[in-house]
Amino acid sequence: MEQNPALTVALKELSCLHALFNTAETHPYNKNVFFFSPTLPPGRRCSVPKLKRSVLSFIPILSWLPRYSVRQDALGDLISGISVGVMHLPMGLAYALLASVPPVFGLYTSFYPVLMYCIFGTSRHISIGTFAVTSIMIGTTTERLAPNSNFMTLNGTNGTHVLDVVARDAIRVQIAASTTFLSGIFLFLLGMIRFGFVVTFLSDPLVRGYMTGAGIQVVLSQFPSLFGISVGRFSGPLSQVYLLIDICRHLPETNIAAVVVTLVALAVLIVVKELNIYYEKKMPVPVPIELITVMSLNHIILLYPFLPLSTLISPSLPILSSPHLPFLFILRLKPPRSPDVSLWGSIVGDAFAVGIVGYAVNISLGKIFGQKHGYNVDSNQEMVAVGLCNIVGGFFQCHVVAASPPRTLLQDSTGGKTQVVGMISSVLVLIFILQLGSLFEELPKAVLACIVLVNLRGLFMQFKDIPELWKSNKFDLLVWLVTLVCTILLNLDIGLGASIGFSMLTVIFRTQLPRYSILGHVPGTELYLDTDTYEEAKEIPGITIFRSSTTMYYTNAQLYLDALQEKSGIDIGMLLMKKKKRDTEEKRKDKKEKNKAKKEAKKVNWAFEQQGTGFDRGPETGIHGDDHMTQMSSTGREGEVGRSSFNDTHTIILDLSTTNFADTATVKTLKNIFLNYRKIDIDIYLTGCQGEYVSQLSSADFFSESIPKSCLFSTIHDAVLHSLRLHGASDVPIIYEYMNALTVSCSV
Repeated sequence: MEQNPALTVALKELSCLHALFNTAETHPYNKNVFFFSPTLPPGRRCSVPKLKRSVLSFIPILSWLPRYSVRQDALGDLISGISVGVMHLPMGLAYALLASVPPVFGLYTSFYPVLMYCIFGTSRHISIGTFAVTSIMIGTTTERLAPNSNFMTLNGTNGTHVLDVVARDAIRVQIAASTTFLSGIFLFLLGMIRFGFVVTFLSDPLVRGYMTGAGIQVVLSQFPSLFGISVGRFSGPLSQVYLLIDICRHLPETNIAAVVVTLVALAVLIVVKELNIYYEKKMPVPVPIELITVMSLNHIILLYPFLPLSTLISPSLPILSSPHLPFLFILRLKPPRSPDVSLWGSIVGDAFAVGIVGYAVNISLGKIFGQKHGYNVDSNQEMVAVGLCNIVGGFFQCHVVAASPPRTLLQDSTGGKTQVVGMISSVLVLIFILQLGSLFEELPKAVLACIVLVNLRGLFMQFKDIPELWKSNKFDLLVWLVTLVCTILLNLDIGLGASIGFSMLTVIFRTQLPRYSILGHVPGTELYLDTDTYEEAKEIPGITIFRSSTTMYYTNAQLYLDALQEKSGIDIGMLLMKKKKRDTEEKRKDKKEKNKAKKEAKKVNWAFEQQGTGFDRGPETGIHGDDHMTQMSSTGREGEVGRSSFNDTHTIILDLSTTNFADTATVKTLKNIFLNYRKIDIDIYLTGCQGEYVSQLSSADFFSESIPKSCLFSTIHDAVLHSLRLHGASDVPIIYEYMNALTVSCSV
């Protein structure tokens, strides 16, 4: 029976697949094979454990939730979740005002992103949500793109201009959501390409100075609410100066009732906060004074006509018109809405800046509490998590989130141990949004401003960094102060860029002013230390050991060469110039002697022709033939450049243990050092070079017949022994004795 060709081919393919799977079953990795490819090495095959690790690293909740211990963690997480959730409520309402959006959107920001972080975050103790610094950065963007002047309408009744608050707030919410969404995209993409190290460019002094400067901006922005006055909106550089001037100009219009409310709220908040700190160990849960203050003062103020306080209120300035803000749409959740892509061109810089700042705060707090409790926080996964929080938040009209230091400290102090705290606090915020919103029909702005100020206490405590940095590191102090000034004067976005630029300049400046030192030998050891710092370290006669405290590259290559000449006491340029001048003079003398010898030879030949005699008349004519020429040519070249010209130095050892890369300028400088010092009979050795550094030198054609690899030594001691062997002792024991004798004689 004739077989079908197609069937034959199919059977062959099936047999090949069968053999392949049989091979996979007998392979040592057969239990883990997900897709077997004979061409891939075992380390690069896709296996079930690798897929599982990838999924668990991207969604950490799948890793820790199945192992959650109800007995050990549930009670602490419940108490902490309720405490943090209660704190979320007033902070969400207050920080929404900083973002220049209605307060309800601050509660949305305390709900959706918190749930997302519980799923994707790796820190167990930070409390993500609204934060003063990121909120005011969003507020700067919304007020710049949607100022009040764009929403003034003409009142046909009395001919005055009226602000359309509803239209303004709708646009500002759209701007805040678009900025948040774009910021999330930036962070998510950077996290996926493992770009978490970008936060290393934000040094700790820079971040702390920036947050302190942002805190001062927050305080200035709350002054109008504290005094019940209306001021203009300013943006761009020096905006805070203009705002302060405008506040001072409007102080005569202060609402007395708002000032009374401010003083009462500040007194209550500060006293109870201090009591919470004082009795922290005795109370399982701190008193939620912010929420109590908002609720109580809200209802007391609504009854002001029946209180003595009413006598302090001007009829033309009713308290509800100035220190209150309508709390709209709080009885229902907003449906998701796609961000406005057309705004991205105007907010791209703001989105990137606020995203990086929020991530920097997150990773800083996360690593602090991770080290405290003994677990690791993945910087790249944190960037992905914060990015997803902002992306989802952008769909639900939230603004950019970050970890809040006060809430994080509260979560840690009340016994929170896992991300379940965030879930519980989110449920509490949701209940508040859906059921208790009627309690906050009107919100006192002055009270919310007081809550903001009191919770900035931690930021202003960072002024203690100034005396500490003055003692420890003045460069870091300079970065801290410049960042503070730039943030206040240039605003948050431009100030951040200027601060990073200045921080980079300090790094370059430090590499251009390294410490150059001459090393000496410590008797009885193989150690070589700075002779200026350690009295025990003594220089070895004839050997100069030179070290720089930082790597050599194009910005400091010339400085390295100058320092080498200064420290070694050998002015290579002057010596080479003298040598060249001396060589030229000797050539001129040699040429003159040769010309003189030719003239003498001519005279001898003429005398021989005239008198027919040989050199018998030498004594009479003063001619000595070859003896005279030999004598003239063998004159001992006085002043010839030799080792005696510079304190008998015969070897210079360059310690390159602090270097980590070699650019073109480095290679050229080292070549010049080798070639120039060899011209004056000084040997050059390199020590401490890393393998990658040597590879870079080889790739740049540094090594040649004049610069062999034999000039490389792993340690300074090896180079010293080699030099002494060439110029003195014959074997190692004698060299050790010689070095000890040298150090003893130097100490005497």
